[in-house]
Amino acid sequence: MKALLLIDIQPDFLPGGRLAVPEGDAIIPLANALQPYFPLVVATQDWHPATHQSFASQHAGQVPFAQIDLHGLEQVLWPDHCVQGSSGAELAPTLDSSRVEVIFRKGTDVTIDSYSAFYDNGHRKSTGLADYLRGRGVREVYVAGLAADYCVYFTAKDALQEGFDTFVIEDATRPISPEGFARAKEDLRQRGGHLITSAHVLAAPVV
Repeated sequence: MKALLLIDIQPDFLPGGRLAVPEGDAIIPLANALQPYFPLVVATQDWHPATHQSFASQHAGQVPFAQIDLHGLEQVLWPDHCVQGSSGAELAPTLDSSRVEVIFRKGTDVTIDSYSAFYDNGHRKSTGLADYLRGRGVREVYVAGLAADYCVYFTAKDALQEGFDTFVIEDATRPISPEGFARAKEDLRQRGGHLITSAHVLAAPVV
């Protein structure tokens, strides 16, 4: 059993959004095309309280993209984004969600950021995704979405740690920093992860 994880395909991460990933909108047609090839499709949403401590606005004198220590963890300070209930936090309107079986929301704890779909950044709390996937008999996880060097990377890394055979679909993701994604890819390879293109999936029979 294999599952497609669609990570944070939300307006705030698309061009014109509060934390836009360059060319982030280019992955949506592929995300839609990939879904029929998987028996299980799961989506995630960044879903932050308005006072989330990863926001630069919550720290006097700080600016977006500065780095601080936040409760013992290194934290990039972000522009306010994906605030609960805002239009920027919804799934992108052009993303076909008809095949999405369940949505896991992350980043809801005001005190800690959560890049991965599986855990917060300190691995202090689980989202329950690993147990959900195992309960469905999933052995292979395919990851697409935004951003490649943050939430996609950390999701793939945790998927590997949880024992799933893990594939990142490179052309169905975009990074904030190409250099950061290059480092992330090398790390994933060393951990046993696979970097593939959508052609690898689209050549298989439709489920």
